[in-house]
Amino acid sequence: MTAAGNDQASRPVGRRLERAGIRDVAAAAGVSITTVSDALNGKGRLPDATRRHVREVADRLGYRPSAAARTLRTGRSGLIGLTVTTYGEEPFTFTEFAYFAEMARAATSAALARGYALVILPASSRHDVWANVALDGTVVIDPSDQDPLVSELVRQGVPVVSDGRPAGSLPVHAWVDNDHEEAVLSILDHLSAAGARRIGLLTGTSTDTYTKLSTTAYLEWCERVGQEPVYEAYPAHDPCAGAVAADRLLSRPDRPDAVYGLFDPNGTDLLAAARRYGLRVPDDLLLVCCSESGGYAGTDPPITTLSLQPRRIGTAVVQLLIDAIEGVGPAHPVQQVMPTELIIRASSQRRPHRTTVSPPRGPGRGQG
Repeated sequence: MTAAGNDQASRPVGRRLERAGIRDVAAAAGVSITTVSDALNGKGRLPDATRRHVREVADRLGYRPSAAARTLRTGRSGLIGLTVTTYGEEPFTFTEFAYFAEMARAATSAALARGYALVILPASSRHDVWANVALDGTVVIDPSDQDPLVSELVRQGVPVVSDGRPAGSLPVHAWVDNDHEEAVLSILDHLSAAGARRIGLLTGTSTDTYTKLSTTAYLEWCERVGQEPVYEAYPAHDPCAGAVAADRLLSRPDRPDAVYGLFDPNGTDLLAAARRYGLRVPDDLLLVCCSESGGYAGTDPPITTLSLQPRRIGTAVVQLLIDAIEGVGPAHPVQQVMPTELIIRASSQRRPHRTTVSPPRGPGRGQG
């Protein structure tokens, strides 16, 4: 038997290192168990110095509150859900889209910072599957009109916060969204200033407010400036349909000389379609799409993108949801509007025409 084997044999089998408990923290800090509980949970009327001292001792001892004990004490599981219900029962892996991935990452961090864990659930889950997960609350991304999942969760008394302005009278506790009308108008004005005379739109067929408000803003802008609308719509959960729609848009007899795509893959889809039809970007076609992907900085040419700030939104919706769960938020529904950011790159800026100017001839030049 090797030395390593002898060492292993000398260790007690099945023994685990004992975790520090709340009594150990209280004894080490020289305070009561109640004081430890209040200090770590942000409750009670304790001096700031006492709270800091207790937290330092807890960190030194490696103390972590028991999830089971918290559930017994508060009646909460410490779990919050996250889902996209926009496309109903259609198969949709939302983490493949940069917006949803960034939003979920920020939401996870914000939840952990307040002692909760985020559970990502598919919208296609049956209600009985959702019922098997003890959720304290749920974040729903871009709910559709009369969303049945939202209505059912609210009926069960589960707080719901929406990433996206809910349509109609959908009963959510709070929502966070962008000013999509203003964002679309800023893009159309940007393309017009760059020389576009016929601006097209690649949009979706879903009933979420992002798609509806963005499309309506485009149509109203067309009416205001006297341009005939030029757009194609497709089911945004289907990546193949986006490429087909981009091809249709650029093969029309009234082909646009600039396009704004509402969804993440639209930039590459439109760029590929432009090449198939021999269109140069930005000389023949100006392009903008809504995306959080840094990859658009490296395309040829780099594509202008609209950022909806998903990290800020992910953090905000989780904070609002946990406030609602813990009963510290306002009684009325909360509404927050986040600014967008237009990241201008070469695809939406026409290159200036180059003119060749011969240098002036000097005296006597060219004379024999």
